[in-house]
Amino acid sequence: QVQLVESGGGLVQAGGSLTLSCAASGRTFSSSVMGWFRQAPGKEREFVAAIRWSGGSTLYADSVKGRFTIFGDTAKNTVYLKMNSLKSEDTAVYYCAANRDVGIIRWKSYDYWGQGTQVTVSS
Repeated sequence: QVQLVESGGGLVQAGGSLTLSCAASGRTFSSSVMGWFRQAPGKEREFVAAIRWSGGSTLYADSVKGRFTIFGDTAKNTVYLKMNSLKSEDTAVYYCAANRDVGIIRWKSYDYWGQGTQVTVSS
């Protein structure tokens, strides 16, 4: 089992920044990829970004490329999502999740999920 705990969400004005954190514990060695997803009311959960623990390669959704940065601290088993130039359409519950490096842009491929953290961007 892997436990994931997100933090860092909140209310921010458009154009502002937030950094989300996701602390992993448990059998973290079983999950080689960490991803961030988001879900807005009435919409499907969508991929935001992912990072491989080994090597640190990253992948981003086109909608956040150039604005968001995913990075990790292996010593702390923590993954971060730094979000800049936030837009109202970024408003959603953000989830981190753990994956075995299979289908990393598909939320159904992830084995473990955090409880989510709300990000609200006011225009």
